[in-house]
Amino acid sequence: MLAAAAEAAGHQQHPAGALYVVATPIGNLADFSLRAIHVLALVDAVACEDTRVSGGLLRHLGLDKPLIALHEHNEREASAKVLARLAAGERVAYVSDAGTPAISDPGAVLVAQARAAGHRVVPLPGASAVVTALSAAGVAPQPDGTAGFAFGGFLPAKGADRAAALRQATLEPRALVLFEAPHRIEALLTELAAACPEREISVCRELTKQFEQITTLSASQAPTWLAGDEQRRKGEFVLVLHALPAPVEAEADALPAGALRQLQVLLRELPLKQAVALATELTGQPRNALYQRALALKNAVEDGT
Repeated sequence: MLAAAAEAAGHQQHPAGALYVVATPIGNLADFSLRAIHVLALVDAVACEDTRVSGGLLRHLGLDKPLIALHEHNEREASAKVLARLAAGERVAYVSDAGTPAISDPGAVLVAQARAAGHRVVPLPGASAVVTALSAAGVAPQPDGTAGFAFGGFLPAKGADRAAALRQATLEPRALVLFEAPHRIEALLTELAAACPEREISVCRELTKQFEQITTLSASQAPTWLAGDEQRRKGEFVLVLHALPAPVEAEADALPAGALRQLQVLLRELPLKQAVALATELTGQPRNALYQRALALKNAVEDGT
Protein backbone atom coordinates (compact mmCIF):
# COMPACT_ATOMS: atom_id res chain seq x y z
CA MET A 1 0.00 0.00 0.00
CA LEU A 2 2.78 2.42 0.92
CA ALA A 3 4.65 1.52 -2.26
CA ALA A 4 1.55 2.12 -4.39
CA ALA A 5 0.98 5.46 -2.65
CA ALA A 6 4.59 6.51 -3.23
CA GLU A 7 4.37 5.57 -6.89
CA ALA A 8 1.12 7.51 -7.32
CA ALA A 9 2.06 10.67 -5.42
CA GLY A 10 5.82 10.57 -4.85
CA HIS A 11 6.59 12.75 -7.87
CA GLN A 12 4.44 15.62 -6.58
CA GLN A 13 5.76 18.59 -4.65
CA HIS A 14 5.36 18.38 -0.86
CA PRO A 15 6.90 21.57 0.57
CA ALA A 16 8.58 21.58 3.96
CA GLY A 17 7.27 23.80 6.73
CA ALA A 18 3.70 23.17 5.56
CA LEU A 19 0.54 22.00 7.27
CA TYR A 20 -1.23 19.16 5.44
CA VAL A 21 -4.96 18.96 6.15
CA VAL A 22 -5.78 15.32 5.43
CA ALA A 23 -9.28 13.92 5.01
CA THR A 24 -9.67 10.40 6.42
CA PRO A 25 -12.31 7.72 5.74
CA ILE A 26 -15.68 8.12 7.48
CA GLY A 27 -16.08 4.38 7.94
CA ASN A 28 -14.55 2.46 5.07
CA LEU A 29 -10.75 2.33 5.08
CA ALA A 30 -10.75 1.53 1.36
CA ASP A 31 -11.85 5.13 0.74
CA PHE A 32 -8.43 6.48 1.78
CA SER A 33 -6.63 8.14 -1.14
CA LEU A 34 -3.13 7.07 -2.17
CA ARG A 35 -1.99 10.69 -1.95
CA ALA A 36 -3.19 10.94 1.66
CA ILE A 37 -1.35 7.73 2.55
CA HIS A 38 1.84 9.01 0.95
CA VAL A 39 1.65 12.33 2.81
CA LEU A 40 1.12 10.59 6.15
CA ALA A 41 4.21 8.54 5.40
CA LEU A 42 6.15 11.68 4.50
CA VAL A 43 5.29 14.07 7.35
CA ASP A 44 7.37 14.50 10.47
CA ALA A 45 4.40 14.48 12.86
CA VAL A 46 0.63 14.03 12.87
CA ALA A 47 -1.65 16.31 14.84
CA CYS A 48 -4.97 14.60 15.46
CA GLU A 49 -8.32 14.86 17.19
CA ASP A 50 -7.84 11.60 19.12
CA THR A 51 -4.45 9.91 19.37
CA ARG A 52 -6.09 6.52 19.92
CA VAL A 53 -8.10 6.71 16.71
CA SER A 54 -5.31 8.15 14.61
CA GLY A 55 -2.74 5.80 16.15
CA GLY A 56 -4.84 2.86 15.01
CA LEU A 57 -5.14 4.31 11.53
CA LEU A 58 -1.39 4.78 11.24
CA ARG A 59 -0.74 1.26 12.48
CA HIS A 60 -3.14 -0.03 9.82
CA LEU A 61 -0.98 1.75 7.25
CA GLY A 62 2.23 0.42 8.77
CA LEU A 63 3.32 3.87 9.98
CA ASP A 64 4.69 5.16 13.27
CA LYS A 65 4.69 8.94 13.70
CA PRO A 66 4.83 11.35 16.65
CA LEU A 67 1.25 12.27 17.54
CA ILE A 68 0.04 15.65 18.82
CA ALA A 69 -3.40 15.67 20.44
CA LEU A 70 -5.36 18.63 19.04
CA HIS A 71 -9.10 18.63 19.74
CA GLU A 72 -11.90 21.09 20.45
CA HIS A 73 -10.85 21.57 24.09
CA ASN A 74 -7.18 22.39 23.48
CA GLU A 75 -6.98 23.53 19.85
CA ARG A 76 -5.49 26.96 20.50
CA GLU A 77 -2.85 25.67 22.91
CA ALA A 78 -1.95 22.61 20.84
CA SER A 79 -1.74 24.72 17.69
CA ALA A 80 1.33 26.42 19.18
CA LYS A 81 3.15 23.07 19.22
CA VAL A 82 2.32 22.52 15.56
CA LEU A 83 3.41 26.04 14.60
CA ALA A 84 6.76 25.51 16.32
CA ARG A 85 7.35 22.39 14.21
CA LEU A 86 6.34 24.23 11.04
CA ALA A 87 8.71 27.08 11.90
CA ALA A 88 11.48 24.50 12.20
CA GLY A 89 10.78 23.38 8.63
CA GLU A 90 8.88 20.19 9.46
CA ARG A 91 5.88 18.86 7.59
CA VAL A 92 2.88 18.27 9.86
CA ALA A 93 -0.42 16.60 8.95
CA TYR A 94 -3.68 17.25 10.73
CA VAL A 95 -6.42 14.60 10.76
CA SER A 96 -9.71 14.46 12.63
CA ASP A 97 -11.29 11.18 13.68
CA ALA A 98 -13.16 10.78 10.38
CA GLY A 99 -13.87 12.90 7.33
CA THR A 100 -12.54 16.30 6.37
CA PRO A 101 -11.10 18.40 9.22
CA ALA A 102 -12.34 21.92 10.03
CA ILE A 103 -15.89 21.30 8.76
CA SER A 104 -17.70 19.89 11.78
CA ASP A 105 -14.51 18.66 13.44
CA PRO A 106 -11.60 20.69 14.87
CA GLY A 107 -8.92 22.12 12.61
CA ALA A 108 -10.17 25.57 11.59
CA VAL A 109 -8.29 27.35 14.37
CA LEU A 110 -5.06 25.52 13.50
CA VAL A 111 -5.43 26.35 9.82
CA ALA A 112 -6.08 30.04 10.56
CA GLN A 113 -3.07 30.28 12.86
CA ALA A 114 -0.80 28.50 10.37
CA ARG A 115 -1.81 30.87 7.59
CA ALA A 116 -1.41 33.91 9.86
CA ALA A 117 2.12 32.75 10.68
CA GLY A 118 2.95 32.56 6.98
CA HIS A 119 2.97 28.78 6.62
CA ARG A 120 1.51 27.06 3.62
CA VAL A 121 -1.64 24.98 4.17
CA VAL A 122 -2.08 22.06 1.76
CA PRO A 123 -5.56 20.45 1.66
CA LEU A 124 -5.86 16.78 0.73
CA PRO A 125 -9.48 16.12 -0.29
CA GLY A 126 -11.29 12.97 0.63
CA ALA A 127 -14.27 11.63 2.48
CA SER A 128 -16.93 13.99 3.83
CA ALA A 129 -20.16 12.84 5.44
CA VAL A 130 -21.85 16.05 4.25
CA VAL A 131 -21.12 15.58 0.55
CA THR A 132 -21.60 11.81 0.72
CA ALA A 133 -25.12 12.21 2.11
CA LEU A 134 -26.06 14.94 -0.37
CA SER A 135 -24.86 12.86 -3.31
CA ALA A 136 -27.22 10.03 -2.33
CA ALA A 137 -30.19 12.18 -1.30
CA GLY A 138 -30.97 13.42 -4.80
CA VAL A 139 -31.73 16.95 -3.69
CA ALA A 140 -33.47 18.88 -6.45
CA PRO A 141 -32.45 22.45 -7.39
CA GLN A 142 -34.39 25.39 -6.02
CA PRO A 143 -37.58 26.43 -7.84
CA ASP A 144 -35.64 29.23 -9.56
CA GLY A 145 -33.12 26.69 -10.89
CA THR A 146 -30.28 27.49 -8.50
CA ALA A 147 -28.60 24.82 -6.42
CA GLY A 148 -27.08 24.97 -2.97
CA PHE A 149 -27.32 23.64 0.54
CA ALA A 150 -26.74 24.69 4.12
CA PHE A 151 -24.80 22.79 6.78
CA GLY A 152 -26.21 22.71 10.29
CA GLY A 153 -24.09 19.96 11.86
CA PHE A 154 -25.20 18.94 15.33
CA LEU A 155 -28.05 20.99 16.78
CA PRO A 156 -27.73 22.07 20.44
CA ALA A 157 -28.63 19.18 22.72
CA LYS A 158 -31.51 20.77 24.62
CA GLY A 159 -33.28 23.85 25.88
CA ALA A 160 -33.99 27.18 24.24
CA ASP A 161 -30.89 26.95 22.03
CA ARG A 162 -32.13 23.69 20.52
CA ALA A 163 -35.64 25.06 19.98
CA ALA A 164 -34.25 28.13 18.23
CA ALA A 165 -31.89 26.08 16.05
CA LEU A 166 -34.69 23.70 15.09
CA ARG A 167 -36.93 26.62 14.16
CA GLN A 168 -34.19 28.06 11.96
CA ALA A 169 -33.61 24.65 10.38
CA THR A 170 -37.22 24.26 9.30
CA LEU A 171 -37.25 27.79 7.87
CA GLU A 172 -34.13 27.18 5.75
CA PRO A 173 -35.39 27.01 2.13
CA ARG A 174 -32.29 25.20 0.83
CA ALA A 175 -31.39 21.60 1.54
CA LEU A 176 -29.97 21.36 5.05
CA VAL A 177 -27.50 18.74 6.31
CA LEU A 178 -27.67 17.79 9.99
CA PHE A 179 -25.67 15.33 12.10
CA GLU A 180 -27.15 13.38 14.99
CA ALA A 181 -26.01 10.84 17.54
CA PRO A 182 -27.90 7.53 17.90
CA HIS A 183 -29.21 8.33 21.39
CA ARG A 184 -30.87 11.54 20.12
CA ILE A 185 -32.06 10.46 16.66
CA GLU A 186 -35.58 9.56 17.84
CA ALA A 187 -36.07 12.96 19.45
CA LEU A 188 -34.83 14.85 16.38
CA LEU A 189 -37.02 12.93 13.94
CA THR A 190 -40.04 13.46 16.20
CA GLU A 191 -39.32 17.21 16.35
CA LEU A 192 -38.92 17.45 12.57
CA ALA A 193 -42.14 15.50 12.03
CA ALA A 194 -44.00 18.06 14.14
CA ALA A 195 -42.27 21.12 12.69
CA CYS A 196 -42.31 20.34 8.95
CA PRO A 197 -44.31 17.11 8.37
CA GLU A 198 -44.54 17.36 4.58
CA ARG A 199 -40.90 18.16 3.94
CA GLU A 200 -38.80 15.34 2.48
CA ILE A 201 -35.92 14.04 4.55
CA SER A 202 -33.15 11.56 3.73
CA VAL A 203 -32.02 9.56 6.75
CA CYS A 204 -28.47 8.30 6.14
CA ARG A 205 -27.15 5.79 8.65
CA GLU A 206 -23.64 4.32 8.85
CA LEU A 207 -22.49 5.88 5.58
CA THR A 208 -19.82 3.84 3.72
CA LYS A 209 -19.95 1.07 6.34
CA GLN A 210 -21.21 -2.51 6.04
CA PHE A 211 -24.71 -1.72 7.29
CA GLU A 212 -25.16 1.56 5.41
CA GLN A 213 -28.78 2.57 5.03
CA ILE A 214 -30.24 5.56 3.15
CA THR A 215 -33.97 6.17 3.25
CA THR A 216 -35.90 9.14 1.86
CA LEU A 217 -39.41 9.84 3.11
CA SER A 218 -41.55 12.67 4.45
CA ALA A 219 -40.61 14.00 7.87
CA SER A 220 -44.01 12.88 9.18
CA GLN A 221 -43.16 9.26 8.32
CA ALA A 222 -39.65 9.27 9.80
CA PRO A 223 -40.51 8.44 13.46
CA THR A 224 -42.61 5.45 12.38
CA TRP A 225 -39.84 4.26 10.06
CA LEU A 226 -37.29 4.49 12.88
CA ALA A 227 -39.53 2.54 15.26
CA GLY A 228 -40.04 -0.22 12.69
CA ASP A 229 -36.68 -1.87 13.34
CA GLU A 230 -34.45 -1.59 16.41
CA GLN A 231 -31.35 -1.80 14.18
CA ARG A 232 -32.29 1.52 12.57
CA ARG A 233 -31.42 3.36 15.80
CA LYS A 234 -27.80 2.24 15.74
CA GLY A 235 -24.84 4.00 14.20
CA GLU A 236 -24.01 7.55 13.19
CA PHE A 237 -26.64 9.59 11.38
CA VAL A 238 -26.57 12.26 8.70
CA LEU A 239 -29.93 13.83 7.84
CA VAL A 240 -30.65 15.77 4.68
CA LEU A 241 -33.70 17.99 5.00
CA HIS A 242 -34.63 18.52 1.37
CA ALA A 243 -35.18 22.00 -0.08
CA LEU A 244 -38.59 23.56 0.29
CA PRO A 245 -40.83 22.56 -2.63
CA ALA A 246 -41.89 25.07 -5.24
CA PRO A 247 -44.74 27.20 -3.93
CA VAL A 248 -48.28 26.53 -5.01
CA GLU A 249 -49.67 29.89 -6.04
CA ALA A 250 -53.23 29.01 -5.09
CA GLU A 251 -52.08 28.14 -1.56
CA ALA A 252 -50.39 31.52 -1.11
CA ASP A 253 -53.41 33.36 -2.58
CA ALA A 254 -55.71 31.51 -0.19
CA LEU A 255 -54.11 33.02 2.91
CA PRO A 256 -56.72 34.85 4.96
CA ALA A 257 -56.58 38.63 4.88
CA GLY A 258 -55.95 38.75 8.62
CA ALA A 259 -52.94 36.48 8.32
CA LEU A 260 -51.51 38.62 5.52
CA ARG A 261 -51.93 41.77 7.58
CA GLN A 262 -50.11 40.21 10.53
CA LEU A 263 -47.33 39.03 8.24
CA GLN A 264 -46.92 42.51 6.76
CA VAL A 265 -46.71 44.10 10.22
CA LEU A 266 -44.14 41.54 11.38
CA LEU A 267 -42.03 42.01 8.27
CA ARG A 268 -41.73 45.71 9.01
CA GLU A 269 -40.21 44.96 12.42
CA LEU A 270 -38.39 41.63 12.07
CA PRO A 271 -36.07 39.75 9.69
CA LEU A 272 -37.93 37.58 7.20
CA LYS A 273 -37.36 34.21 8.86
CA GLN A 274 -38.34 35.46 12.31
CA ALA A 275 -41.43 37.18 10.90
CA VAL A 276 -42.53 33.97 9.16
CA ALA A 277 -41.93 31.86 12.28
CA LEU A 278 -43.99 34.21 14.45
CA ALA A 279 -46.73 34.56 11.83
CA THR A 280 -46.99 30.77 11.61
CA GLU A 281 -47.39 30.54 15.37
CA LEU A 282 -49.90 33.39 15.59
CA THR A 283 -52.09 32.55 12.60
CA GLY A 284 -51.86 28.78 12.33
CA GLN A 285 -51.39 29.12 8.56
CA PRO A 286 -49.00 26.88 6.56
CA ARG A 287 -45.39 27.88 7.06
CA ASN A 288 -44.49 27.36 3.40
CA ALA A 289 -47.34 29.59 2.18
CA LEU A 290 -46.39 32.35 4.64
CA TYR A 291 -42.73 32.06 3.67
CA GLN A 292 -43.46 32.35 -0.04
CA ARG A 293 -45.76 35.31 0.48
CA ALA A 294 -43.16 36.97 2.70
CA LEU A 295 -40.56 36.56 -0.04
CA ALA A 296 -42.95 38.11 -2.57
CA LEU A 297 -43.66 41.05 -0.25
CA LYS A 298 -39.96 41.58 0.41
CA ASN A 299 -39.08 41.47 -3.29
CA ALA A 300 -41.89 43.88 -4.10
CA VAL A 301 -40.52 46.38 -1.59
CA GLU A 302 -36.97 46.03 -2.92
CA ASP A 303 -38.19 46.49 -6.51
CA GLY A 304 -40.22 49.55 -5.53
CA THR A 305 -43.50 47.99 -6.67
